Amino acid sequence: MRFRHRAAAGFATLLLPLAGLVGLAGPAQAATNATASFTKTSDWGTGFGGQWTIKNTGTTSISSWTVEWDFPSGTSVTSAWDADVTSSGTHWTAKNKSYDGTIAPGASVSFGFNGAGPGSPSNCRLNGDSCDGTTVPGDAAPSAPGTPTASNVTDTSVNLSWGAATDDKGVKNYDVLRDGKVVGTVTTTSYTDSGLSAGTDYSYTVQARDTADQTGPVSGAVKVHTTGGTTTPPTTGDKVKLGYFTEWGIYGRNYNVKNLVTSGSASKITHINYAFGNVTNGQCAIGDSYADYDKAFTADQSVSGVADTWDQPLRGNFNQLRELKAKYPNIKVLWSFGGWTWSGGFAQAAANPTAFANSCYNLVKDSRWADVFDGIDIDWEYPNACGLSCDTSGAAAFKNVMAALRAKFGSSALVTAAVTADGSSGGKIEAADYAGASSYVNWYNVMSYDFFGAWDAQGPTAPHSPLTSYNGIPKAGFDTADAIAKYKSVGVPASKLLIGIGLYGRGWTGVTQDAPGGTATGPAAGTYEQGIEDYKVLKTSCPVTGTVAGTAYAHCGSNWWSYDTPSTIAGKMSWAKSQGLGGAFFWEFSGDTSNGELVNAISSNL
Repeated sequence: MRFRHRAAAGFATLLLPLAGLVGLAGPAQAATNATASFTKTSDWGTGFGGQWTIKNTGTTSISSWTVEWDFPSGTSVTSAWDADVTSSGTHWTAKNKSYDGTIAPGASVSFGFNGAGPGSPSNCRLNGDSCDGTTVPGDAAPSAPGTPTASNVTDTSVNLSWGAATDDKGVKNYDVLRDGKVVGTVTTTSYTDSGLSAGTDYSYTVQARDTADQTGPVSGAVKVHTTGGTTTPPTTGDKVKLGYFTEWGIYGRNYNVKNLVTSGSASKITHINYAFGNVTNGQCAIGDSYADYDKAFTADQSVSGVADTWDQPLRGNFNQLRELKAKYPNIKVLWSFGGWTWSGGFAQAAANPTAFANSCYNLVKDSRWADVFDGIDIDWEYPNACGLSCDTSGAAAFKNVMAALRAKFGSSALVTAAVTADGSSGGKIEAADYAGASSYVNWYNVMSYDFFGAWDAQGPTAPHSPLTSYNGIPKAGFDTADAIAKYKSVGVPASKLLIGIGLYGRGWTGVTQDAPGGTATGPAAGTYEQGIEDYKVLKTSCPVTGTVAGTAYAHCGSNWWSYDTPSTIAGKMSWAKSQGLGGAFFWEFSGDTSNGELVNAISSNL
């Protein structure tokens, strides 16, 4: 979005080479030409930061790695990055991600985690051998269990059972994997998985572990589709049409919730994101209490036509949204947290996703306005990448946060996120596990605008929301089509992706040529901010000169602007349908004309 208004005491570093610790052989790639070492990077009394480093000491590449260790009772991993970390009792296992499994000779990779408790790791094993690089003799791994069968499938749970595995020294337990991730460990041949989303597809396999803690091959997979469907992605005939309403719009812009009614936009949308709640001290927090729930609206400003009183339980935008939902009961409202200005708070939130999710739930479900909100939206700019500030929470942090929110809010609530549209090679989409997180969200709002603008004061001029690439685009991958293709390629379903539309333009001044690619001297003047202007102003002050890459541009005097029109929006909606996308969203209502012509173009063409 555009306008967005661990404490550690006594840090210490401790290197534990773990040489000579007891290891057990396994079927994985031999570790005799590799070592693993542990570093305690920080310690704040009740917890600590840890890092494992795996080094290839051999002459050939290592294609994958698994580090195992034991913690004393009371010590655990609370969050991890750059590895998939699971546990069985006090035994912990870390496996490489898809991007860091290969280690060239002489090279090393690291993964980190936050831990709770006072203990240190012991009994380290790397790919089944000792972490100091010596081979430890062992026995055969267990066989694959039988393919699971599913029964008693509900909206949120499924019962699984399978045939026992065999092992020369006995099977200790079984890991149950959902979509390739361990979700439970049992000693029997059955398991009930709960906390699932209604109307959702899952795949289950099982893996046996013997008394020497060796894991055997996974079983065959069983596909499960939960019943219900309150959180299924939108279908082709039921596209999401979502607009952002900004809490601060009621001030200088004088844009109230009632304007959604008078413009006709309320009858053309399905969802509203209310922006923004703050993210601070690892928690969700109120953004602007006066605008949110205190401001008294007069009768002519109110959706109901009735003035607020001094003693009514709820005033402000929240009460106006309640009145809007009474007139348009089909509209769902989500509370969006973060944004450009407040995304710096997500680093602390990601350090304890469960506590963060609890705080968000308690705020969104506050009894004063619980009926107003149907879910939560997260606008983190950007996980494990740079925005207003740079985040270093790790690739798994975003998925961990979304998983915690889904677990807390349950299957019937909406849980969504605004996400980057950086489709460049090595760009922001690749920095976080958006595919892994997608199983926990209803949809992603792909911010396919603000690709280019007058923050590059001298240009080159370029449309801020190109649908496709074009000859001379300043940066490859900075367009909607490349962003959507990137998300699809990493495994995000198309039906969980919404195309983003900006109801505003971005512009430069000091420009002499009509076509994109011209030089400039700085940002063009704007009503509220340099280099940016609402569509409702630009449509008459600087009419369209031409189109490029599915959007429009305008050259008037020395100013050059790019913005979407009803015509270019129609083209983008047609493209979104051809791609099987879940719908569209836009930033934000107040940029449109008084009769909502851009919102109408989005709605009528979806």
